[in-house]
Amino acid sequence: MKLVFFVVAIVASLLALSSADMYMQNPRGSNNRLNENSANRRTANRMFDSQNNNRGGYNVGDRTDKKAGNDQAKQYRMNYFQSGTYLTQVAPNGRTELTVEWTNQHGCGGNEDTDPHKQNCNIVLQYMCQDNSSDFAPDDGITIRAGSSTARSDYSRLSSASLKQAFINRRNSNTRADRGLNEPWVTYDDCTRRERNKGLFTATQQMANKNAAINTRQNRNGNRNGYECPEERDYYPYWHPTVWTDIAILAQNESLCSYYSAESFNSRAKGTCVEQFANNGGRKHFSEANNPAACAAANGVWTEYQSMLELAPQFTTPAACTADHQDGLTYAWGLPYDIVKINAFENIVPACFVRPPPVDCEAAPWSRSNHLGNGKDGVQLNYKWTLPYFPSMNSKRCILRIRYNISTDDYDPYDTDATNNAQSPVQENPLVQVGAAGQDLRLAINTAQFGRTFQDRGHPFTISPRPTGVSNTDHITNLNVRGKRGNIVQTFPATEYDYAPSRPKIEQGDLVHIQWTGSNSHNNGAPGGDGQTGDAGEGTGGTDRHNLLQSGNPDENFPLPIEKVTMFDGVTVGWVASGIDNLSAADIAVILASAGYYQCMETTKCGAEAVDTKAQLQNQLNNAPASFEGIMLRFNTPGTYYYLCTRNNNFTNRSQKGRLTVVANTK
Repeated sequence: MKLVFFVVAIVASLLALSSADMYMQNPRGSNNRLNENSANRRTANRMFDSQNNNRGGYNVGDRTDKKAGNDQAKQYRMNYFQSGTYLTQVAPNGRTELTVEWTNQHGCGGNEDTDPHKQNCNIVLQYMCQDNSSDFAPDDGITIRAGSSTARSDYSRLSSASLKQAFINRRNSNTRADRGLNEPWVTYDDCTRRERNKGLFTATQQMANKNAAINTRQNRNGNRNGYECPEERDYYPYWHPTVWTDIAILAQNESLCSYYSAESFNSRAKGTCVEQFANNGGRKHFSEANNPAACAAANGVWTEYQSMLELAPQFTTPAACTADHQDGLTYAWGLPYDIVKINAFENIVPACFVRPPPVDCEAAPWSRSNHLGNGKDGVQLNYKWTLPYFPSMNSKRCILRIRYNISTDDYDPYDTDATNNAQSPVQENPLVQVGAAGQDLRLAINTAQFGRTFQDRGHPFTISPRPTGVSNTDHITNLNVRGKRGNIVQTFPATEYDYAPSRPKIEQGDLVHIQWTGSNSHNNGAPGGDGQTGDAGEGTGGTDRHNLLQSGNPDENFPLPIEKVTMFDGVTVGWVASGIDNLSAADIAVILASAGYYQCMETTKCGAEAVDTKAQLQNQLNNAPASFEGIMLRFNTPGTYYYLCTRNNNFTNRSQKGRLTVVANTK
């Protein structure tokens, strides 16, 4: 029987030798960067296999005007507030929306028979969350962290299975607090042992290790990238349980959506072989078996797990679990894929858990080939992610992932599998005859890249319960900043500064959460690879700084004087990082103008953080923090408001301007 596998990961790419890169622009994609002063990233395999250009990506945010250095607690993690319950899922109220923006080099979307694109594509968005830890960077093998070293996490493999303590010792030796971590160590260790899916088409690629899931057509040698499992990376939907939760699949054709929806781990249980350590040592985190028959032969139990948003331990029976809890969520009783228990070598037992919503599937937005830029409508390629609602009200630590898969129709994507490997329909750099007296022409084809997956991930962020004063039905729009220091050539393939989204549109009474992050080490220095080095811009070299001041019109480059600012008239504060109450319109204006350096106008309200008390703000924001923790504003008056950044908006060089439209309430 032929195995179902990721269509776009196995078929051909006409542009196989180029870097069809995928870069996440908001939230800021890391492309495996940490805090390098150089334009090139230092360690391309630090956390994951991006297959991108070395110049891409953004540094982790700094909390203050100083570099975080080796202290991860001084890094800044963007903090978003969760959605309300999904009772209001069909309407925008109750949602927290985060606009995910990216650029993909070789085009996507709009691939109809009457207007074919130059390639097929799919874009997959996923996230992984865990309960947030009070320890910013614990020394373990499971907690998400950015790290303080640009080095990759260590890994050493035992030649054969052994007692549980040997695995514990090896995990503890391999993982370090100063190294970045996304996937847990145990899932990679499992990947090195599990038999690969031998039903997959591998073309002319000969696997260095014929048996392991770390060896794929795109990674025949099983090269390691952090603790990412190469087989899981290259294929979607994956056939085993995974730590990733699906957000959306942006398909080349909406007719594929029924398949993706049915096969998503969000909706369908996935199986894996569960074996036990000897002497009642507990559940093994690994097995060589990748199917029920092989599992039975290994004296294991083939077990199907379901994806979970989080556990619901307050419901201790199936009846209590599946009752209507009046919160719009789907509760299930069964075997959740509980990576915490797997990491502790504990058996997973039936329990109540919250299921994630079904994966969203829609046609991919159109973009042209050979272009890292905006889409057809002139704005950054984007997807509006409705953040999850966690009924436990626990703060979560998370990571966001985006994958971009390109292919062509040079052979059948549905019926080409391992049976075609002996006579692969594609060969390395083949010669083709064009009928000119035996004249041959050579094609540039690398079968490892003929059908290719690219990836980017953001830095760690948190999702928190909604603060007091923000109701379960309030609609929250996140307003952030993208880009890094430098001119258009120096920053490429990242972008120059802009607000993200650049033109948000909300309804009267909705909330806007304004927040941004920046680095103090975006110097874009040598080595610069195949691009220009340098960090053109205002203020201290290498530093990102932003603010937000109202302007009169989009073609004006002067902000309005404070006495003419109307943007914050009638605005109420839903939340502010400082916790200060009774902020006036003038207080709000000065907070945003100073990037949070000042917290109010007068000492009587905010003490030493007031304009009339605190040391003066440097006029190019040099002593302001690189990251702004945020303020959430409820806009109660319809209107159109323009704004700009005084430091970065440099006419004829770069523009950092935005527009907020507040329309009359239609709820």
